[in-house]
Amino acid sequence: MAAADLMAKARAGDGQAFRELTEPYLRELQVHCYRMLGSFEDAEDALQNTLLAAWQSLGGFEGRASLRTWLYRIATHRCLDERRAASRRPAKEWGVDVRGEWPEPTRLGEAVWLQPFPGALLDGVDLPLGPEARYEQTESVSLAFVTALQVLPPRQLAVLILRDVLGFRASEVAGMLDSTVESVNSALKRARAGLQRRLPAAAGHEPPPAAGSPAEDAIVAKFVDAWESADMGALVALLTDDVFVSMPPIPFEYMGRDVVAGFCGDIFGAGRRFDLVPSRANGQPAFGAYLRDPNGISRGVGLYVLTLTGDRICAMTRFDNSVLPWFGLPRSLPSR
Repeated sequence: MAAADLMAKARAGDGQAFRELTEPYLRELQVHCYRMLGSFEDAEDALQNTLLAAWQSLGGFEGRASLRTWLYRIATHRCLDERRAASRRPAKEWGVDVRGEWPEPTRLGEAVWLQPFPGALLDGVDLPLGPEARYEQTESVSLAFVTALQVLPPRQLAVLILRDVLGFRASEVAGMLDSTVESVNSALKRARAGLQRRLPAAAGHEPPPAAGSPAEDAIVAKFVDAWESADMGALVALLTDDVFVSMPPIPFEYMGRDVVAGFCGDIFGAGRRFDLVPSRANGQPAFGAYLRDPNGISRGVGLYVLTLTGDRICAMTRFDNSVLPWFGLPRSLPSR
């Protein structure tokens, strides 16, 4: 059915027609909300709120902008409302003093609400980027990039994503944000400067190998062998000198090969051994980690996401086991 016919039916209250109109944009809008909020759960809520608002206000859609642009306008405002309505989530209320469970951190992280984005939901998302986009799709959903976005002021964050990630023109963004081109350009300049201060230093870092390439497979295989056998020598050999570990929602962060080696040594302490199940998150290699138990069952304890540079690992991000179901990973599995 033609788009005009679907729009007429949707305006008349046909829910199925509305779903057909909006379905092509759902995945990219979900990714947009994730970049804005840094949380997979919050992005899901924001997407549903966007669709509800679009359905309720469809009669006011005049068609001066495309339906896609109109939906991005609504989604962006919903995300801005979310960011402004409450101070961002506090660190997890642990119930116990986790400082007794983990080594002393190098520093405390800021974006403790960060969550991983399941790789399966990125499959087939091929955004029609505007000519002014500055970032590749894979880079713009990476954990490092999304983390750096989270500390930008809300309006700067929105402008940078709409301009530099999605490539909308300044006039389009001004219309979306009920602003002026001058204001958008000023916010973008400040956002770019803030982002560069927050992104990890790339000096001396090679690009990561292509997803699914033999080079990536080789690093992943070495990591799995080292982790499952608790081979600290082999594991440390895979790390860059400035390797970085974070573990949201716990705010502890660890920097440097020696510090991270101590962190991993504590994980393997008391004879603990793990099974790893491969996955992907944010376009990066990821693994469900399962602690082996003497009763023959391995219990899911978290998800590790690797950031690669050349043939080394420059960052690891650990998430707790609550995220495993998003990746189709079980809570437990038979020990190998």
